[in-house]
Order: sequence, then structure tokens, then C-alpha cells
Amino acid sequence: MKLSIAVLAGDGIGPEVTNQAIKVLKAVALEFDHTFLFNEASVGATAIDLFNNPLPDETLKLCKASDAILFGAIGDPKYDNDPSAKVRPEQGLLKLRKELGLYANIRPVKAYETLLSKSPLKKQIIQGTDISIYRELTGGIYFGEKKLSEDGNTASDLCEYSRFEIERIAHLAFKAAQTRKKKVTLVDKANVLETSRLWRKVVTEVAENYKDVSLDFLFVDNAAMQMILNPKQFDVILTENLFGDVISDEASVIGGSIGLLASASIGDTYAMFEPIHGSYPQATGKGIANPIAAILSAAMLLEHFKLFEEAELVKEGVEKSLKLHITTPDLNSKFDTITTTKVGDFIADFISNPKDSNLNFTNIHLGQSTII
Repeated sequence: MKLSIAVLAGDGIGPEVTNQAIKVLKAVALEFDHTFLFNEASVGATAIDLFNNPLPDETLKLCKASDAILFGAIGDPKYDNDPSAKVRPEQGLLKLRKELGLYANIRPVKAYETLLSKSPLKKQIIQGTDISIYRELTGGIYFGEKKLSEDGNTASDLCEYSRFEIERIAHLAFKAAQTRKKKVTLVDKANVLETSRLWRKVVTEVAENYKDVSLDFLFVDNAAMQMILNPKQFDVILTENLFGDVISDEASVIGGSIGLLASASIGDTYAMFEPIHGSYPQATGKGIANPIAAILSAAMLLEHFKLFEEAELVKEGVEKSLKLHITTPDLNSKFDTITTTKVGDFIADFISNPKDSNLNFTNIHLGQSTII
């Protein structure tokens, strides 16, 4: 298969983790005789510095001409600490989602057996957790009309949804549930919000097309609590934009690190794959950023193009790296010399040598990731 992939590494640790995802994809291409072409473009704070635009026209043009987009992270403290800034990195990501019609964000959440002790939650609570969160991505309060009074003392953000926006992601969630444990949980706030009442009505109607899938409902405040008390009860979570943003980040504590959570943002024509963590500017250039979320996002890219064997091999490489403690400091208390690059090297090497099981730790510490 030949794929053209737009690379939008972005800000902070974005380029570091994205480079490891590219490294793994190149190993996959070599092993399975594919051709992956990578073309880079700027986005976020980096693009603002260069073009005074968080999503330059050339970047958007490249994305529309590509088969898929590999995204890193955006954000910079100089914008985070300046609420008056008119041009912000996040505007580039929101515009990209809207322009490409990326209406569905899919975020897998899994409790890895070898990392159960890393979570602040008790082992017996999280063990066996395997959730897929379907978050609507181009509607709701993030994209609604925004107003600020002339005196600057009153502000509003409009939350708006249409039946069409709800139906299209609901169908994706139910289809996903059919391949899993056949359960969808709609997270809303239907006791207060009119938009949530529409969500509940429309999703209930969509559910009639999927008789083999059960549907239940949770208010978002209860869902946030249940995510901590009993995450194993969930299979597929379906929710709107704001609630999905919060719930999926909360779910990161299950795995022990937000550096493990990958995501896919898909639409009818385009697809983008990105880790859900931020730009983590404090870690930039230190080699401590966890690249696994970016690498698992690359695996989701492979799955999107039905390269299931290739994606499974990448996930096996991730599992092996976790088992052997070839991980960055956020997860690693055994070795303190494993860098972002070394994790990527190890998983890329695993792609080429999946049957070898003994790691040459000396080479790892020297920066030569070699399986023997």
C-alpha cells in the first residue's frame, strides 16, 4: 500500500514523539513492503511564530492532499498565560477539525497488566478495563457563537447540536460496540441541558437499528465518578464535545500516564491521528516525553487503512516495551536512562524482529536499541 501522510508535529514535545511514530511506521513499511510518504508542515504556536497563523493555508492544503494526518501536540505557555491573546495555537486545531470535517474522535483506554501499579487507582478497580470513547468533535460549545460584552464583564458561549451531527457519530459508536462487548453508554446532562435532551432522544432512536447492542445513560457528573469507582462497567462511551474532552482526560489515570492515550479523529473524507496529551513544554528537548501515545496513534492509522496485522504488531511492540520497562520516566522506576528516542528505537526494532525476546540492555543504555 502507498500512503501520503501529512506530518503536523506542532509544539513542545510534539516533534519528539511524532518522530518516534514515524520511525515505527517506516519500520512497518519496510517489513510489509508498503510505501509511506511523509510531508511536514507547521501548525500551532510554531506556525504563529512563522506566519502569524496557527493553521497556514499551505498546511491545510497539504492535509487535504494527503491520505492521512499524523499530528503531534500544540500549545505554548506564552498563550496559556495570556487570556487576552487574539491568535492562539488551539484555534489552528479547531479550524483543522472543522475544515476537514473530523467529527468523530475515538480514544481507546486500556489498563495494561504490567502498569496496574502505576495508576493512582487500586489494581482491583482498573484491572481488565478496556474502553473506547467516541467524542463528537466539530459541534457543541467549542464551536458555538462566542460573545463578550463591550465592558468585558459578561461572556457567553453557545452550545448547539443538530440531529445530523448526533446521528452520524452515534452510528459509528454502535457499530464499534458490535465488535466489542455490545454496550453503549451515552454521557450527557439531560436533566439540565436542552442539547443533552436532543442527544438522548436521537441516540435512543439510532439504537433501534442495533438490537444486539444495549444502551444506557449516565449524567456526566455521575459518569466522571463511575470512571473512578468502576471503569470496567464501560465498553463504548458516546458523548458530546466538551464532556468527551473532560471524560477522556480523566480516563488517562487508569493507564497510569496520559502519555499512553492515542486517538483518531475521523470524518467522511479525512482522518487524523494524534496522542491526546498536550505539548508539555517543560519536557521539550529533555528526552523524557513518552512517545507511546504517538506510536499507538500510528497503529490506529494503520487500522484505519485496514492494515490490521501491521497495527497488531505495533501494539505488541508497545506491550513488549512496557513489559521490559523500556519506557520513559513517567512509567519507569527501574531504569533512568531510557529516553524518548530509545523507546521508539526499541519498538521499531521489534517490528523487524518480533520473535526475538531477549533485550540487550547494554545496547539500550548506549542508545543502540537492538534485540538479540
